[in-house]
Amino acid sequence: MVLLKELVVGDEPAVWEALGFTMDGDRCRLGHVDVVCDPSVGKGIRKWTLVGEGPDSVDGVPTTWSPTGVDPAGAHPNGIVEIDHVVLTSPDVVRTVGNLEALGIAVRRERETDTYGAPMKQVFFKLGQPILELIGALEPMGDQPARFFGLAFTSADLDATAKYLGDALHPSKDAVQPGRRIATLDKAAGSTIAIAVMSPEVTEDADV
Repeated sequence: MVLLKELVVGDEPAVWEALGFTMDGDRCRLGHVDVVCDPSVGKGIRKWTLVGEGPDSVDGVPTTWSPTGVDPAGAHPNGIVEIDHVVLTSPDVVRTVGNLEALGIAVRRERETDTYGAPMKQVFFKLGQPILELIGALEPMGDQPARFFGLAFTSADLDATAKYLGDALHPSKDAVQPGRRIATLDKAAGSTIAIAVMSPEVTEDADV
């Protein structure tokens, strides 16, 4: 099974520390995944490290590979315990699915939705504990590469996290997942990434 080991993001480490993450230099560990802050790479999530073997690009996403994963970390002062899902967007969902499946990353579920406005397709994969959510238009819209869109974290107690972050976290609302809530981080918090925080899973979802 291909696992997610590391994400490189274009934020200053001080931004994440101010948001209540425990930093070890330029990195912090969320569950089984290290997040490395490196503003020199540009804004947003720029590349990832996967456990396994494969090419240095996955449908245009810069990729490095590692033979082993990392030991999990505990909760951060803000109450966040792990990455719930990583969002990847593509102008050609079928093409990106093909690239992922070629690496042995199997589709777990897919659906069409207009929850976010325009009709779109969502395809879900597992990269160990975190979910990979691929989003895009129903029909191909170009030959540009896939790119990262954002991150969603899981908090042990969303209300406690909201209290910790104050105005930096918008009020929560019901998530698509039954029984869960989700809140988005305000852009003024300083991160260049679209970030959301979710309440814990209510039950295990065998499909994703």
